Amino acid sequence: MIPCHFTPAAQRTLVHALAWSASDENVEVTAPALLLGLLLESECWGAQILVRHGIDRDTVLGQWPELHPGPPATGTATQWFPLDETRFAPPRFSADAELAIQAVCRRMDDYPRPLTLATEHLLLGLALGDRPVAVWLRSHDFDTLSLETEIRNRHAIGAPAQTRGRSDTPCPASHVADNPTVKSPDEECPTCAPSASDHFQILRVMDAAANRAREGLRVLEDFVRFGLDDSHLTERFKRLRHSLTQILDRIAWPDRLAARETLADVGTTLTVPSEQRRQGVAEVLDANFARLQEALRSLEEYAKTCDSDLAAALEQIRYQTYTLHRAVQITRAGLTRLADARLYVLVDAQQSPEALEQLVQSLIAGGVDVLQLRDKRLDDRTLLARARLVRHLTRDTSTRFVMNDRADLAVLSGADGVHVGQAELSVKDARTIVGAARLVGVSTHSIEQARQAVLDGADYIGVGPVFPSGTKQFAQFPGLELVRAVAAEIRLPAFAIGGIDLQNLGQVLSAGGRRVAVSRAITAAEDPGAAAVTMRGTLG
Repeated sequence: MIPCHFTPAAQRTLVHALAWSASDENVEVTAPALLLGLLLESECWGAQILVRHGIDRDTVLGQWPELHPGPPATGTATQWFPLDETRFAPPRFSADAELAIQAVCRRMDDYPRPLTLATEHLLLGLALGDRPVAVWLRSHDFDTLSLETEIRNRHAIGAPAQTRGRSDTPCPASHVADNPTVKSPDEECPTCAPSASDHFQILRVMDAAANRAREGLRVLEDFVRFGLDDSHLTERFKRLRHSLTQILDRIAWPDRLAARETLADVGTTLTVPSEQRRQGVAEVLDANFARLQEALRSLEEYAKTCDSDLAAALEQIRYQTYTLHRAVQITRAGLTRLADARLYVLVDAQQSPEALEQLVQSLIAGGVDVLQLRDKRLDDRTLLARARLVRHLTRDTSTRFVMNDRADLAVLSGADGVHVGQAELSVKDARTIVGAARLVGVSTHSIEQARQAVLDGADYIGVGPVFPSGTKQFAQFPGLELVRAVAAEIRLPAFAIGGIDLQNLGQVLSAGGRRVAVSRAITAAEDPGAAAVTMRGTLG
């Protein structure tokens, strides 16, 4: 163990962690127990960071159910509580927890001595490396470089020293054998460390790649902000840009400038005609997503020569760009494919094929933009036959046909798409079945679910329930507030649903809703076709 002290909050965290590890006097604090100890010290900064990433006690226990609460073993509790800050005797750590402490101590080699660890330092140590807890934290969007920068700013330590030739990955045993002066993984191995010449070349490459990445990211952010007017995606790009800036701060700015040599760059004179033309917005977006992702990959590969954490953080940024690429292009495509879609009507299979045919024909004549077949009563063969009937009737019309819930029947009937709920197939699984060309819609009951649907690749969303409905029962009604929230920040086509009729439609329109999905308000009308004409006319 590298010698260090602990702040009072960090000491209490260790006591909490011990209580969740205790079984006898020889208990060791594990990394998962230390993570839980941070959360139990709820006012500490480490706990606040965890909560900010959506991690709470239940989340940790769900991942590590073997953790059990209990007080420290009899006769040992007093030794964990400090008489004063310098006399605190910490418990024994398991191998994974001790490696976490060692990792953060190495990252704090420029901190004042004696070294004192706070709760945020414990959290940083847990997030470093490739141990199970670190991998799990990174799956919750933990960025160790951003976290370290935040910690240094809080403690007024300043930017970390340039990590030239440093890596948290241990030097291979063969290198140690070839270099007897290397005594431990903490020391720099001359075999692993780049030479001064190599390092300068690496800096030059990384500076150019960093510039390309930030340029591409700005082009994309400008489009979702000014082209789509999409607040949600703009916020995602802004967060990504800030994260990338914090990560790139690990590459010392004076060193980057010293390595930069634009006038001698052989690539500035090499170009092809296609680089000077873009065939529309879609091509601009694809070109700049490619530019961003290629630049991030270049940064990641060269970062591996000097800082494995830097490389890992760049990798996570790159993965996020893939998700955003899909979200932006699907939002654009959805706005095009459903540009004129305002009225979406849900129908059941009726009592007979003849009754269904009569209803569907009247709705098509009434200008309904989307028809969804939803019926839980029928067996699969009968439901498929009715679905094929609806497909036959809507074919060669402007009315789209969507199958509720059943992605398999959507494919078999030739429907235009499938709609799933929060308890049914995920967007990913539905897309796997119906393919790329068909629409996939998803019901959302909160702004968080709506945001997630965008990132999941849905083509449109249902938003509600807005009002109590005669066709489906809900325990809660997010109501018009959800309609307002979605209208304010999401441009993916959104249909307000739940108890909407001609009497309350004006409230939906006032809340920013421009598309609605209804059922009984039209299907139970004396003349469904005429009711559809009236509602469609009100929607514009």
